Amino acid sequence: MNIKEILENSNLTIPKDNILYNEDMKKHTTFKIGGPAECFIKIKTKEELKEILNIAKENKIPVTILGNGSNILVLDGGIEGITLTIKIEYIDIKQNGEKYKIYVGGGYKLSKLAQICLKNEISGFEELSGIPGTIGGAVSMNAGAHGKEMKDIVEKIKCVDINGNEKEFSNEEANFEYRKSIFKGNSYIVTEVVLNLEKGKYEEIKAKMGEYAQYRKTKQPIEYPSAGSTFKRGKDYITAKLIDDAGLKGYSIGDAVVSTKHSGFVINKGNASAKDVLDLVKYIKDTIEEKFNKQIELEIEVVGKQLVEK
Repeated sequence: MNIKEILENSNLTIPKDNILYNEDMKKHTTFKIGGPAECFIKIKTKEELKEILNIAKENKIPVTILGNGSNILVLDGGIEGITLTIKIEYIDIKQNGEKYKIYVGGGYKLSKLAQICLKNEISGFEELSGIPGTIGGAVSMNAGAHGKEMKDIVEKIKCVDINGNEKEFSNEEANFEYRKSIFKGNSYIVTEVVLNLEKGKYEEIKAKMGEYAQYRKTKQPIEYPSAGSTFKRGKDYITAKLIDDAGLKGYSIGDAVVSTKHSGFVINKGNASAKDVLDLVKYIKDTIEEKFNKQIELEIEVVGKQLVEK
């Protein structure tokens, strides 16, 4: 049986409208690039997640996890098996004096969370307010901006492993490092995050968020589709500066272009393919190694399969 037949014979509780076949991944990634997902499912609850993971395990169907599709490049051949986009979206705020614990569903968007914090005069999230994506994705890659990372505010993480088992991790157990954690990859799916934040003042929080939003607007190419920062920062160098110094700002292959606003971003100028992006990334990597003897690393995750050239 194919995936559609398996799912249709499984008495799923997931609404049929949330299960799509041969779905164009350009619609679901901020890069606006990628071939079709064989089966694309919007997951709204932890129970739905466990249900579909158990079916996938029984039938040996590969599973790929997406949050908001903001830090990935989907290859032109698309994604085989089942692709899950986590839309578990809830928030619960508990106050204890000047301290707050915020319980957030894994699919909750960071931008929405930032606005909730502002409205309730909760401080500590301002630096992260402009990051595109969901709380689950941000925790998985330990996203950060302006000197703050998710690890600085996370108390614990609830997740479901690939076999459908529920697990809970403390901050220490999450093994947070620069742009990675124990959740990076498809072994664990974040369903809830508990954050530690504190009381602030509305005008001060608003001013900080405005400052960071303005920085992003002037310094990053947010007017074009991208997957965010393409390369990791080096231990003893700033990758964007090396790309600048190599004269690669504005360099393009097809519609994949090194941003002229920020060299650390590869943007989609219109109709870039994943192959364009990967060819450009390889050219940048090779050039940096040749000129500066530095090996730069991708920050974005590459998923799916390559198209077979005929």
